[in-house]
Amino acid sequence: MRPTAPLTLALAFTLSAAVGLTACSGGSGDDPDTVKVVYKRSTDNENRFMDRHLEAMKRQFEKARPGKRVKLVPVQAPDDDYAAKTQQMMRSAKTAPDLVYEDTFRIGSDIAAGYLRPLDDRLGRWKEWGSFQDTAKKAVRGPDGRTYGVPDGTDTRGLWYNRAVFAKAGLPADWRPENWADVLAAARTVKRKVPGVIPLNVYTGRGPGEAAVMQGFEMLLYGTGPDPLHDPRTGKWVTGGRGFQDALEFVRTVYADRLGPDPADALDPHITTRVAGEWLPEGKLAIALDGSWMGQHWTGEGSGGWPGWSRELGRTAMPTQYGQSPGAVSMSGGWAWSVPAKAGNADLAFAFVETLQTRANATRWCVVGAQIAVREDVAADPGYRDSMPGVEFFTGLVRYTHYRPALPVYPRVSAAIGEAMERVTTGDASAAEAARAYDERLEEVTDGAVADR
Repeated sequence: MRPTAPLTLALAFTLSAAVGLTACSGGSGDDPDTVKVVYKRSTDNENRFMDRHLEAMKRQFEKARPGKRVKLVPVQAPDDDYAAKTQQMMRSAKTAPDLVYEDTFRIGSDIAAGYLRPLDDRLGRWKEWGSFQDTAKKAVRGPDGRTYGVPDGTDTRGLWYNRAVFAKAGLPADWRPENWADVLAAARTVKRKVPGVIPLNVYTGRGPGEAAVMQGFEMLLYGTGPDPLHDPRTGKWVTGGRGFQDALEFVRTVYADRLGPDPADALDPHITTRVAGEWLPEGKLAIALDGSWMGQHWTGEGSGGWPGWSRELGRTAMPTQYGQSPGAVSMSGGWAWSVPAKAGNADLAFAFVETLQTRANATRWCVVGAQIAVREDVAADPGYRDSMPGVEFFTGLVRYTHYRPALPVYPRVSAAIGEAMERVTTGDASAAEAARAYDERLEEVTDGAVADR
């Protein structure tokens, strides 16, 4: 098992340092002419496309508004650590930024904690808001019906595979698995015929956080049947029934049969950086269950570039468990710009959002960030449609996609899933045992709002 105490101590120190530095510079409202913007910097030190984009937006904003300034505050950390840091900042007016980049799956819990302010009065006067797709608007809407963020893109997920490795294994260049068994069969073929290559990566455990839960476990779970995690009709969370156990069994098989990375590597919080920056471009990984944005790492903006990636990697949909209708599955998420409840310069913050989300700038971001567009005008833009190999493929997965329950308790449910995944990955529990432990945690974190499936 991966030791957690050193990480916890390190995180506590980092949080204290981050908040201390912010506090020393004063609260966001201390300077009415400066908007303080907190965003997530990639843990890949070669990957600075977002930094460069925001620097360009800063220059544009400051040129259009003489005397106004943008202070960019990058937080370089894995997703869970980034969320912890920004939440701690937002607790106090002394440390709260004016604008914060939020993973949409955390917006519900941050609303419940009182960290964010609704934007409806500003959105109602903003003509660009009419261009956003309804599904994107729903992702940033709170249980009170009000809107707490402006989304800047979404994503889908599928299977990436290395054609050169597949050729060595005698697998087809145009691979189209029809069910989970086909995926595992291909991985076993790679293991047998191409030694030294990791056959299949499925993110797992607590270290990678939501990367493991959403694009690992839930990509499996939502291929087992309708509403497998939360029942919208009853408003209750679903216990770890057959589909849940089958998804855990798939994960257990990947690691027990040595079809995946070494468990120590798989549970590393930085594994996403290794997949994109090392394993795929160096031909060390045959199949990756991963996201639509992966190309951004190899276009010259990421880890040194990989000119041949679009030819060397194939893309195919993740199949449902038995190939049952609709035959494929995807999960979608995304990020949004939100104004903290204790921000001192909320109006200036929204003005910066307006700069970020002109049609031209929104299109630019979808291109450099390899985003799936959430605006109808951007989705129709030729610059977007021709921006990256695979854009049309991953956009086409939207028809199969699912969204996580946008409820305040979801992050705690996600953490419980991560624990279950880790137990089967390390061999500490069978799928059935891990599912039973999950049920106990589910009862606890949802205050008993649980129903059997």
